[in-house]
Amino acid sequence: MSLGAKTEISRRYAFGLPHELGHDCGCPSGSLATPIVFIVDNDVAMRDSLELMIQCQGWMAETFASAEEFLNRPRALVPNCLVLDVSIPGFDGIELQKRIAVERTGTPIICMTNQGDVPTIVQAMKAGALEFLTKPFDDDELLNGIREALERSRVALAYEAEMQMLRDCYASLTAREREVLALVAAGLLNKQVGGKLGISEITVKAHRGQVMLKMNANSFADLVRMAARLGLTDPFPTAKTASPAVFSVPRSRLKGFGN
Repeated sequence: MSLGAKTEISRRYAFGLPHELGHDCGCPSGSLATPIVFIVDNDVAMRDSLELMIQCQGWMAETFASAEEFLNRPRALVPNCLVLDVSIPGFDGIELQKRIAVERTGTPIICMTNQGDVPTIVQAMKAGALEFLTKPFDDDELLNGIREALERSRVALAYEAEMQMLRDCYASLTAREREVLALVAAGLLNKQVGGKLGISEITVKAHRGQVMLKMNANSFADLVRMAARLGLTDPFPTAKTASPAVFSVPRSRLKGFGN
């Protein structure tokens, strides 16, 4: 579909033909679970045509005439991406990219411009743009980029949600349970953990059981992976806990091995 044809659809939609349009292309009803495509472009005709094209793919579309308008919009918690005209007046599109990369990590960016000079393209790609399109561009090229961007957003948001759940579980542990978790994840046996903390082996097992329960770990291997993802370290860094065998055996008894 050409830009002229899409603009004509925009005109018809504005003059009261939404039911016909929805019937023709299956536009969404606005479910909160529907992915969102944000469009930032100061060209109203371009915004309108892109909005309808995106809606006809079953996605929600939100349009903004300026970067400031977009930044005032709360962060989306569903898969989303941004189609950005980097040459919008009044705001450096590359700087906007960098800001979004920090503040909205689950929002991949597809850049577009009327003048795709090489330095601008290089800057945009270095700033993390998923795709860079020069107007006029092929509809399928943009739609394929949006599909990839939404999938990346879905993965990023799922990871973020998983990490938040992990952090919440960790926050529910007592100080002693956190110590036990860090030590067992570092490779110490229950007896060694007890020696470190000045508690009995039975007490260590009890704490370890509570840690497994509160962290929703199905196995010890699960627990170790969780500790690694949380970046936990041995609360007693002066001890060599990388391997229980090395930890418990004096270096003098290892002479002759590996020489």
